[in-house]
Amino acid sequence: MRAAVMYGAGDVRIEHRPDPKVQQPTDAVVRVVLSCVCGSDLWPYASMPAAGTGRPMGHEFLGTVEETGSDVPGLKAGDLVVAPFTYCDNTCDYCARGLHMSCRNGGRYGFDGVDGGQGEAVRVPQAAGTLVKLPAGADSALLPSLLTLSDVMGTGHHGAVTAGVRRGDSVLVIGDGAVGLCAVIAAKRLGAEQIILMGRHTARTDLGREFGATNVVAERGEEGASRVRELTGGDGVGKVIEAVGTRQTLETALTAVDDGGAISRLGVPQYQDGPVGPSMIMRNITLTGGASHARAYIEQLLPDVLDGTINPGRVFDQGFSLDQVPQAYRAMADRRVLKALITL
Repeated sequence: MRAAVMYGAGDVRIEHRPDPKVQQPTDAVVRVVLSCVCGSDLWPYASMPAAGTGRPMGHEFLGTVEETGSDVPGLKAGDLVVAPFTYCDNTCDYCARGLHMSCRNGGRYGFDGVDGGQGEAVRVPQAAGTLVKLPAGADSALLPSLLTLSDVMGTGHHGAVTAGVRRGDSVLVIGDGAVGLCAVIAAKRLGAEQIILMGRHTARTDLGREFGATNVVAERGEEGASRVRELTGGDGVGKVIEAVGTRQTLETALTAVDDGGAISRLGVPQYQDGPVGPSMIMRNITLTGGASHARAYIEQLLPDVLDGTINPGRVFDQGFSLDQVPQAYRAMADRRVLKALITL
């Protein structure tokens, strides 16, 4: 099969790899229909040391079951499925608590001999616990939105949930990337009354307004935080979803949040130290968030996608073939594309 493999910063290649096969009774092989490039893929694209052995890329995919092991109940060849961005058994004590990222038998695509999602097919370990069967005959127009349940929509939702967004809240979303825009959808879905989107790319913030943002702040840093306080009567917001991952955006979040408020970090931190000392303690700020437990959220969000209540697939603003994946990475890294959809 053909698949995308990264050999170092800026070096993504399409190469032939062995066709995946069932290796364990709990495996399934999924033929990929749709995949995409994640914002988190851009971090290794910018900084991965050159290596002689490439890393299979991609962790968001939707496809058709091709083969199952003997211990994969509930799935059969031909089923349309969506895969959360990590695999899990969905039965261990961590999964039972909704902490699928910590699954005792889970793991990540592209590591430890497991295929990446940016390829023609994927061997999925722990398939019964990982894969979610989609309705037969699902409208093809819904497939991009269904794909977002693999990661980006679930991640935005995770930010809203961990921040404790409730009806009537004022919420700041920092970052106008796909995760930030999905966080806007999630905050509106949970009943937030005021949703301030901090971003400066007009096409993206316009989409954010359509998703439910009531205000847009283009300024950054202290200037941006001051603008947020102006929009909230001087005190700041009760909830912040930080969807970038830089120290500056964390500092902005801490400056813009009201005393007693909560900040959920979704962006993979690109810093080791942060301003989380005495001033944060004295203000009773809650710092929360982390990697999304996407598998835990799929069934919650799926009905709203199927009935059109939410349409997160709109974050895909350009499509690419598998052979064009290197160009998709480049376009996203150059901010010419918000989120690249890969059609196989």
